[in-house]
Amino acid sequence: MTTSTSSHPNQLLKDEIRAEALRLGFHACGFANAAATWPNGAWLADFIAEGFHGDMGWMEETLERRSHPTAMWTDARSAVVLGMNYGPDHDPLTILGQTDRAAISVYAQGDDYHDVVKKQLKLLAGWMHQRFGQEVKVFVDTAPLMEKPLAQRAGLGWQGKHTNLVSRPFGSWLFLGSVLTTLDLPPDPPETNHCGSCRACLDICPTNAFPEPNRLDARRCISYLTIELAGPIPVEFRPVMGNRIYGCDDCLAVCPWNKFAQVSSEAKFHAREALKGPALADLARLDNPSFRALFSKSPVKRIGRDRFVRNVLYAIGNSGDVALMGVVEPLMRDPAPVVRGAAVWAARRLAAERAVALRGPEDDPEVLAEWSQILPR
Repeated sequence: MTTSTSSHPNQLLKDEIRAEALRLGFHACGFANAAATWPNGAWLADFIAEGFHGDMGWMEETLERRSHPTAMWTDARSAVVLGMNYGPDHDPLTILGQTDRAAISVYAQGDDYHDVVKKQLKLLAGWMHQRFGQEVKVFVDTAPLMEKPLAQRAGLGWQGKHTNLVSRPFGSWLFLGSVLTTLDLPPDPPETNHCGSCRACLDICPTNAFPEPNRLDARRCISYLTIELAGPIPVEFRPVMGNRIYGCDDCLAVCPWNKFAQVSSEAKFHAREALKGPALADLARLDNPSFRALFSKSPVKRIGRDRFVRNVLYAIGNSGDVALMGVVEPLMRDPAPVVRGAAVWAARRLAAERAVALRGPEDDPEVLAEWSQILPR
């Protein structure tokens, strides 16, 4: 990260903060003027006006607070923007060829990054308050702060055509967090776009979720569908989901800048071996207690067992492995309608005639709609 050569009186304070951030385990640290003109609020308003946010109503509800970094805290003068590298030690797309196993997004293979990043942010903010006597507030992406454009302003990277942040040193694998402060710090030069004519991230998207570069229709994104959407996933997207059961790394993983994104053994984020391609059959058998145990401290836990098993069943339906009917059949009688419906779809894909013989009483309209595609007319 390039340090400004400005003669600003607080330049040395900025150097101290960066050194402390790196000591705490962050891999990137940049500075931006929190009160400067902010055009990104208009971009977000257009995104919502077009309905690209889907069922994520919280984005519309917090639109005004997202309109500018100071909309949540009018006294903020500077933003310290932090990045933590979570680049994988393997090609995350290899698992897509192992159809009996589950592809879980790299970011969700370890402890919840919100907790990991926030813990370090609080340590840095506490140190800043004690050291400089100014007010501070910390933010990760659960708060209504547009962190990616703020990170670009702070010089950490740029928003690629997939709308995620791309960093020259770390590729597309950076967790972001920010500390807003009343301390007046000289900003770093903003990063410029280095995507050029590359469109690898757009072309690989299984669901064509990018209507054009730098615009994402979340309603078509596998990450949105497997995490944010509560009901049945639209039928048109199920076959192309393959074995992706939580998130999707395709657009991130093909970024050419990832060749620089190596994580040291001292990194704060560590993937769990148990979540690097677990067997679909094992995941389908999870009940609520075993689901909570497996995904303790994991971001996966927040979608709940029912939605998770729904995703697993779509992957089983895509596997082509008739032997997996053994785990599908009990789930056709699951108490959760969203699980029963997904089980019917999976059974239809694997062994339709066998599935018909398993039909039991059903009164849920969405499950009945699944059965209507499998029963003889």
